[in-house]
Amino acid sequence: MGPVLAGVLQLLALIVALGLAYVPLGDYMARVYSSDKHLRVEKWIYKAIGADPDTQMRWPAYLRGVLAFSFVGVLFLYLLQRLQGVLPGSLGFSSIDPDQAFNTAVSFVTNTNWQSYYGEQAMGHLVQTAGLAVQNFVSAAVGIAVAVALVRGLARSRTGELGNFWSDLVRGVVRILLPFCVVAAVVLVACGVIQNFSGIHEVGQFMGGSQQWNGGAVASQEAVKEFGTNGGGYFNANSAHPFENPTPFTNLFEIFLLLVIPFALTRTFGRMVGSLKQGYAILAAMAAIWVGFVALMMWTEFAHHGPAFDIAGGAMEGKEQRIGVGASSIFAVSTTLTSTGAVDSFHSSFTGLGGGITILGMQLGEIAPGGTGSGLYGMLIMAVIAVFIAGLMVGRTPEYLGKKIGTREIKFAACYILVTPALVLVFTAAAMALPTPGHSMANSGAHGFSEILYAYSSAANNNGSAFAGLNANTQWFNTTLGLAMALGRFLPMVFVLALAGSLAEQRPVPVTAGTLRTEKPLFTGLLVGAILIITGLTYFPALALGPLAEGLAS
Repeated sequence: MGPVLAGVLQLLALIVALGLAYVPLGDYMARVYSSDKHLRVEKWIYKAIGADPDTQMRWPAYLRGVLAFSFVGVLFLYLLQRLQGVLPGSLGFSSIDPDQAFNTAVSFVTNTNWQSYYGEQAMGHLVQTAGLAVQNFVSAAVGIAVAVALVRGLARSRTGELGNFWSDLVRGVVRILLPFCVVAAVVLVACGVIQNFSGIHEVGQFMGGSQQWNGGAVASQEAVKEFGTNGGGYFNANSAHPFENPTPFTNLFEIFLLLVIPFALTRTFGRMVGSLKQGYAILAAMAAIWVGFVALMMWTEFAHHGPAFDIAGGAMEGKEQRIGVGASSIFAVSTTLTSTGAVDSFHSSFTGLGGGITILGMQLGEIAPGGTGSGLYGMLIMAVIAVFIAGLMVGRTPEYLGKKIGTREIKFAACYILVTPALVLVFTAAAMALPTPGHSMANSGAHGFSEILYAYSSAANNNGSAFAGLNANTQWFNTTLGLAMALGRFLPMVFVLALAGSLAEQRPVPVTAGTLRTEKPLFTGLLVGAILIITGLTYFPALALGPLAEGLAS
């Protein structure tokens, strides 16, 4: 079997698996967030944190809950890292420096999981499990909660109430993330991923000498790393490490995990707004972009340029032999079109155009299918923009799901789509202009610029993957990337919740002959076109200086 055919077959198997999970998982999540009943364990949690899960919140109160919970998470994780040297389970590792501890705390709380450290050489068992793994669960649950709040804003009328943040948060962890991750961890352990609390071992090397390795609760963290679209690996090589991703099957299984919730949330959306066709329209837009990007990536990575490429069957530099070009291409596209950031190959070693595809995937806003929750609310914001553009073309006040998109709503949507590009481009320009950040670049020219552009695109879009050629463990990058992650996560949430509150207050508008049918293929095409055009106009000059220049020169 040729490598191209193998990649295509893996893609088809993945699509079938996602299709089988779509209906049951999407319907289950709709029931979770629509139910009035609380599980006993959930009641214990509410009592412990002093929350009333039945109190309905307007958007400012919902936002305060998101920000307060996230601030406490940053503070706790920061202190845990700073005290690591005196805490049990440290494996002898010292405490983390202040700037790196700040960067890591913000990274995991914002669901970014950017890592400027070597996991196996810096973090002990306590920080990994009580700190990083816990944030993998709760940060993903926060993203889903905000998405559900926006869906309620579209579904409800004549009320500003969006639900209860604490109830949505706890249900996301207890009923969705935790049980599914337990099953996924068991599957990974059965397939060879390690799960232990062993110390540091001296391991002999094939060519002589030895190397130190430590174990860890890897399978359990790997499961939520992918299922919650987090991406932070136990080891520096992330999912290219055989302890995290030992076989081609585990590689495909991990891709499935990182895609299944974002795609299934479109079914949840359709259920909660009372129209499955609306969910299918959003799903079609996500799937079209994802499949298109995978096809482009496979094409550029399988393109042969000489005898070495012919013998290897594609661009094998930076890719694992046991995984191959096709599966690495699927993983790279999936992880950058979601807010996962896990990698099974080094994106810096991709072809120039292949690296550009990974950057563009993040710059789209990671909405195809996006992260847990963030992908859905990002796509719904783009749907609001699309119906506004359609309204301008026909001279009619735009509507979406029976809600008028007026001046107030479009301002919130416009602010949402402007925040992240501003962070990416301003921080990238500053890093290129100042001399100190430039010293961290492993390459000069277009590829060096791509390293910087990738880093800030990854941070501001809460992705977390890196181009693997940039030394980001400096005070400049730890601080500025931390700021980009925090602002890129929480400022958009402000506008999402404000838009949700505004929509929830409206009276539904009856459908007329002039209403744009947003469940039809025509709207799906308009939505995909709007996404590509807006992103292209925003980022094309920067992409032309980096990956496009490199790709055209090769």
